[in-house]
Amino acid sequence: MAVKNAMTSDFLHSAYGGESMAHMRYLTWGTMAEKEGFKNISKLFEAIAYAEEVHANNHFKEIGGNTADATVVAGAVFGPNKTVDNLQGAINGELHEVEQMYPVYLNAAQFQEEKGAERSFHYALEAEKIHANLFQQAQNAAKEGKDIELTSVYICPICGHTILDEAPDKCPVCGAKKEMYKEF
Repeated sequence: MAVKNAMTSDFLHSAYGGESMAHMRYLTWGTMAEKEGFKNISKLFEAIAYAEEVHANNHFKEIGGNTADATVVAGAVFGPNKTVDNLQGAINGELHEVEQMYPVYLNAAQFQEEKGAERSFHYALEAEKIHANLFQQAQNAAKEGKDIELTSVYICPICGHTILDEAPDKCPVCGAKKEMYKEF
């Protein structure tokens, strides 16, 4: 079912565009990190790219297929930089979502009683908080010429919850079971 309110619809379109672009950007930056010898940072980019795809798909479902006349503008850094710089771009993007974008979008969805959009924005907001932290940890390591230490990255396919090394028995954001998590 499509959202009823134009503002929430616009916010969903914007979020869809931003998450879609982040998905592709992180895949590209992951490839670049691997070429620089940062195998685990590459894995982290790949895993979080999948989480961004989960968010984009959730937003798209809430749009309900109504994409006519929609303009999607999402600002973000691009370009072939060193991994340390790409990580800064990722940190900046995630912090923008956490500190500015998703709180406003979530508030509007709550005010307009758009439950599906509210859920979609909440899921993304909670994951983006984790992503900003993980990218910061990776950048701290990369600045010292080291790779981030991790065994695996687990992503919840329902909400994008992201965790290192072992999936929880139950997703703390959406309640999905451990078996559903995708491992990278």
